[in-house]
Amino acid sequence: MLTGAESILAGPVAALTSEGDGLKGRLWKTLKIGMVQVPGTLTEKFKAVKAAGFDGVEMDAPGMNVAETIKAIAESGLPVDGTVNSTHWDIRHTNADAAVRAKALASLQSAIRDTHAVGGHSVLLVVGKGADGPETEIRKRSLENISLAVPLAAQLGVQIVIENVWNQFLYDHDGDHTQTAAKFVSYVDELNSPWVGMQFDIGNHWKYGSMGDWIRQLGKRVMKLDIKGYSRANDEWARISEGDIDYADVRQALREINFYGWVAAEVGGGDAAELKHIAAEMDMVFGLV
Repeated sequence: MLTGAESILAGPVAALTSEGDGLKGRLWKTLKIGMVQVPGTLTEKFKAVKAAGFDGVEMDAPGMNVAETIKAIAESGLPVDGTVNSTHWDIRHTNADAAVRAKALASLQSAIRDTHAVGGHSVLLVVGKGADGPETEIRKRSLENISLAVPLAAQLGVQIVIENVWNQFLYDHDGDHTQTAAKFVSYVDELNSPWVGMQFDIGNHWKYGSMGDWIRQLGKRVMKLDIKGYSRANDEWARISEGDIDYADVRQALREINFYGWVAAEVGGGDAAELKHIAAEMDMVFGLV
């Protein structure tokens, strides 16, 4: 008899995991609130997310209505596991202007406070853009700026989790698929705090390297995961269950580093049916059923 995920995703995807190869009991599914294209109140959106098979939801902060979010959590039973810093692309820790960096710090600190207020445990952060200057310079000033938020993160018990993105920083954007996670390892280690790590996006850098090997290199620095699909062969984004990411190696690597935690879908999203489909894709590629 087909499981729920297999009935939605019958065919090759159903064979992505083998007996004993899955990560059931190790991973919990979440998604970005912007993916939830279900009409109604925030409570109704949360209920739709839970009904689709997700265990949590990530909000945007600052800008989140804390009181409304607490109400939605209570009425739906769906926790907010974390947030995404809402200003990190435009107000950057790598900016040459100290006044802009001060705003970036204030935004991160506000996100940490709001996340704590709703019971979340992480703030996802894009640290900046490579276009803001030479790598040595933007590395130094972003590290200095982010380090100023670490005491608050520790005080409130909220992790600052850095996402690997296509921002031309800490990897060679025009390079090939043989790159490693070494620069991300060094960057996180420079901050030298148990409250700073990675929300490692499995899809974002498949174009540039082995995601299993990056997970092994990052090791304990991986605090959360993001997931989207990518086809290296076609050089394009794909559904989570499509493309050519080596999920078998990803699962093996996650077991090797003894990872237990949250994995967030970061894809287009849609209505209730689409959310259920995305949850089923995650179940299949990670072996959660």
